[in-house]
Amino acid sequence: MKRKLSSVVALPEPSAHEHSARRPTIRDVARVAGVAVSTVSYVINRSGQVSAETRLRVNSAIHALRYEPNLLARNLKAGRAGSIGLIAPDLKNPFFAAVSSGVQEIAQARDMLLVLCTTQSAQHWENYYSQVLRARRLDGLIFLSGSGMLTPSLMELIQSDSVVLVDERLPGLEVPCVVSTNRRGARSVADHVLGNGHRRVGIISGPQTLWTAGQRMSGYREALAAAAIEPDSVPVVAGDYQQQSGYEAARILLDVPPAERPTALICANDLMAIGAMLYCREQSLEIPKDISICGFDDIPLAGLVQPGLTSVDQRAEQLGRSACRLLLRLIAPPNPEDQGSIETDHSTNLVVRGSVGPAPAG
Repeated sequence: MKRKLSSVVALPEPSAHEHSARRPTIRDVARVAGVAVSTVSYVINRSGQVSAETRLRVNSAIHALRYEPNLLARNLKAGRAGSIGLIAPDLKNPFFAAVSSGVQEIAQARDMLLVLCTTQSAQHWENYYSQVLRARRLDGLIFLSGSGMLTPSLMELIQSDSVVLVDERLPGLEVPCVVSTNRRGARSVADHVLGNGHRRVGIISGPQTLWTAGQRMSGYREALAAAAIEPDSVPVVAGDYQQQSGYEAARILLDVPPAERPTALICANDLMAIGAMLYCREQSLEIPKDISICGFDDIPLAGLVQPGLTSVDQRAEQLGRSACRLLLRLIAPPNPEDQGSIETDHSTNLVVRGSVGPAPAG
């Protein structure tokens, strides 16, 4: 007859020795849990045969003592450094660079090597790097999709390794994901534009295959409907989140008779908004007197252009930090500093600057 496993395991109270300033060791954990040092090692490294009850006792001792495994020493002993991968579209986009910086900050603090691969948003590169990183047997992967598409190598990687998505969700894929409230943020910035009296607006959207682009379009459409504007009547040009595509989209949207020309351009990211601003200046359109423009991401450049770009802050570095903490929690016992919940749906914040003003008369 099997004995029922209790969810609570009574452990000896840590002595004054454990409460001292000395950093607890694996031997302290073994003594408190009443097991051999090798058993603690099996639990930490997820190796060997350990019963569920013993594993629970060891983890309870780890938490009681606030023991933090020395990943660097453990991996050097094993002949390799602990390593995680990050696949991102590129680092030329300041938003992606900030997410990567957040990942690196946490990885470095946990003695983990970060292997960075950039894909230029191309699906074939996403597939290739997923295959390469799987062959290198990393401890885990953080994936920021630039294509919005699943690849065969990524699916194989997910089946055998720990993977966390950041910023972008992928259709039909149930894996841990850290994102921001894109739809809510898009609704807030569109409400701000419409609240300034604009009724002829144009939208420069992101790539149609990306979850973020779809979420932001949904937010814009909600704001338009709430303002009694038929969403399908508003012209939309899809860009690729790069500055040049914003420039070209603005040229298309504004190449109409003056009476039909949008008085505001709602852009799905800051780089495209800055491209649109450059086109408007070339056409001698004053911002925001003649036309208002807003973006999304709140990259550092948004506060430096003139006028300052109204945008949506989605805490890019914090997205990266949360994604890395979540991945490390999947592949190793949690650090005492990370015992609390990890934010997976980051709130967005409207940042109002000078690029949006009242709709021009007439």
